[in-house]
Amino acid sequence: MTTATATAVPGASLLSPTNHALVLIDFQSQMAFATRSIDIAALRNNVSLIAKGAAGFKVPVVLTTVAETSFSGPLFPELPAIFPGQQVFDRTSMNTWEDAPVIAEINRIGKQRLVIAGLWTSVCIVGPALSAIEQGFEVYVITDACGDVSDEAHERAVTRMVQAGAVPVTSVQYLLELQRDWARGETYGLTTGIAREHAGGYGLGIQYAKAMFGAQEGGH
Repeated sequence: MTTATATAVPGASLLSPTNHALVLIDFQSQMAFATRSIDIAALRNNVSLIAKGAAGFKVPVVLTTVAETSFSGPLFPELPAIFPGQQVFDRTSMNTWEDAPVIAEINRIGKQRLVIAGLWTSVCIVGPALSAIEQGFEVYVITDACGDVSDEAHERAVTRMVQAGAVPVTSVQYLLELQRDWARGETYGLTTGIAREHAGGYGLGIQYAKAMFGAQEGGH
């Protein structure tokens, strides 16, 4: 039996700002109206968290909508505010992966690891996730930044994607994995600032520790 030797390096499966692209799919009003698996305020908060994290860490981001002008409506307003002037790819296909302009953008970015979130989990997320995996991409799904018409629909969709090889993560996990080391001072303020605003009790804890004791994550 071979004995493993530990080394102080991160695992290759961990996310970093440079090893993936974030694809945000169909965060639109019409899709949100029927979403029941997550409270819409909580969903919008989580979407803001991951979007601000990606923008701050300079992760390449793809924004997509489906039938924006004819049915589904505009993006959640926080996304154009976080990514001002960025192109939004509007599609007719329910499966983002079947849209040629989106695929051209994925190929232009050139990342083999994709992190995906959007509405609805069982349609707009399952389609590109399974398609990308079949074509050799690594896919991570931010499950608490996705939603569906019922808990059952969301959960079965996540199970289906995981069985196909997708990796489920959460919004706070995504942000903290981008930071990963509190000694990275250039993004320390960015990460803790986003957490204070969007990470619920954890964010309040950061605010409390700083205000009461002058304490910071990692002893800074």
